[in-house]
Formats: sequence, C-alpha cells, structure tokens
Amino acid sequence: MRMRETNLTNESAEYRARRDELRLAEVEEMRQRERVAELRRNLPPGAAVEDYVFQEGPADLQVGDEPLRSVRLNELFTGPNRPLVVYHLMYGKKQTSACPMCTMWIDGYNGVAHHLVQNVDFAIAAAAEPAMLRAYARQRGWTNLRLLSCGDSTFKYDLASEDAEGNQDSTISVFVRDSDGTIRHSYTTHPWMTDDINQRGIDLLTPVYNMLDLTPAGRGDWYAELSYRS
Repeated sequence: MRMRETNLTNESAEYRARRDELRLAEVEEMRQRERVAELRRNLPPGAAVEDYVFQEGPADLQVGDEPLRSVRLNELFTGPNRPLVVYHLMYGKKQTSACPMCTMWIDGYNGVAHHLVQNVDFAIAAAAEPAMLRAYARQRGWTNLRLLSCGDSTFKYDLASEDAEGNQDSTISVFVRDSDGTIRHSYTTHPWMTDDINQRGIDLLTPVYNMLDLTPAGRGDWYAELSYRS
C-alpha cells in the first residue's frame, strides 16, 4: 500500500493533485539517477595512469617543518577491489585562498568519512603546499580526512582540475587498481557539464543544495562562504 505524504485533512484538492504530479516526477528522477549510475558502473576499463607522487604531512605540520612524507597514488589503495575516490580541492597556485564551495563539500566529507571508508578509499588533493593545506584543515576541523599536496606532479593538470596557468577547478575522480597493480582512471566529473551548465555537475555530492531544493524558495543564487555572521 502506498503511504500518503501526510495525514493533514485540510489539504486542498489542488495541492493534492499537484503534489501527486510532483511525486511521480520524483519517482522518474530516481529511476533516471539509477540509469545514470548503471551506465557509470558499466564503463569499460579506463586509461592506465602513472603512479603520481604526492606530499603528505602530520596534522600539526607547520611551515618549514621536516620531514614530509612522499606517498604514491598506488599507496592510497588499502586493499584489493577497493576503488579510490579523490576530491580535488581548489586551493593553491592561482587559487591563493581555499574555495568556499569546495570547503562546504569537504566539511561534509569530514563528517561522513568513517562511513565512506567502509567501502572506498578516499582522499583530498590540492595544489597548496602541505603546511598550508594542514593549517587550513586545522582551521576547518578536518580531522577525518587524508590530505595530499600534489607538489610537482601533473595529477591535477592531467585530470583537468588545473590548467597550464595554475587556475583551479573543483573535481572528483575515481580510480581502480587491476590485479596486476595497474592503476586505471575510472571516472571524473566537474561542476561544468556543457557550455550552458557550468555549476551543477557535482551537486549530488553535497546535501546542502539538495536540502535547499526541497523548500519553496529553492537555492536561488545562494553561494557558500567561508564564515557566516551569527
């Protein structure tokens, strides 16, 4: 038996009719998301990628501290048959301060990281120097995330989250590792999807916009900030 959305007896006939129309659209949206997810899961093997080298430091890393630890992409996989998900933070090079929108995304990832790692390996990669990245993480309270500086590697450029001039873009990438150790690129997406859709490509990865979309006012032109007035 299909449950009604509410038990309010004073809803108008117009409201109920429009709400049922919306429900059917929501069902179709869910089914379309499932179709998209299936297409994503069924992509053929992606290109082999190099074993990029990142820089990593302890949570209390300060500018000038030594030593830093070099870690390869291969080392981010903690076991067989575990995909690796990397969020590309817009911070470093031309992006001299951290992106507010990326920050909102990562604030959320920090809260759910212990759930994510039950199924995938997860890391944040930025162009910023390790000490800068760690200082920002301390400011934001990011205590549950693996934070990597891309250093001199071409990782961000190759995955199109950085251009030749050092401009940054928010991006998320997925990698898999074959049984012979070959690392393959599985999937990457950005906020831009087409020339006329340049903001919505990773919306599903944060609850904030999706929560706002439930309300009559919607998201409007709201944009995240690094801090808000109380």
